[in-house]
Amino acid sequence: PPTAAKPAAEAAKPAAAAPAKEAHEAHDGPCHHPETAQGAPESTDGVLTRGEPLKGLPKVELATLLKSPEGMNGKSIALEGKVRKACEKKGCWMELASADKGPGVRVTFKDYGFFVPLESAGRTATVEGVVKVADLSEETAKHYEGEGAIVPRGKDGKPREVQLVATAVVLKK
Repeated sequence: PPTAAKPAAEAAKPAAAAPAKEAHEAHDGPCHHPETAQGAPESTDGVLTRGEPLKGLPKVELATLLKSPEGMNGKSIALEGKVRKACEKKGCWMELASADKGPGVRVTFKDYGFFVPLESAGRTATVEGVVKVADLSEETAKHYEGEGAIVPRGKDGKPREVQLVATAVVLKK
């Protein structure tokens, strides 16, 4: 039998959200792992940029930030360091540190607007953004550790870390 045409009111309804978008919105983990990375392709000289252009924010040494992060909480700075680790799923964070073990700074990207390559470890990064000293839930700490991060713990045993919410990233080989 022939199928009836949809009434005009029903045809005017917006289409349902795409399944990928629904899954993204329903994700309850601490990382959103967006579907695509945005940013300029890597240049022929091995330089990769993400986010906004660098603005020339005041540069802070990694060791100085890690020694007394509370005094820089909420400040916009530039930071340079070696990428120890990056998110193994989508590149939605990276960790800057001066050694394989010990404290580091977790760099996330403002509004998940850009990401870094999964193979970013070992590169030198220059980042600009806002410092955040964060207490983490055990769930979030275990999630990060499951992705290869080293999550520091305070004297009380609670997971706590220094973060930088980046607006600009430049990676060099």
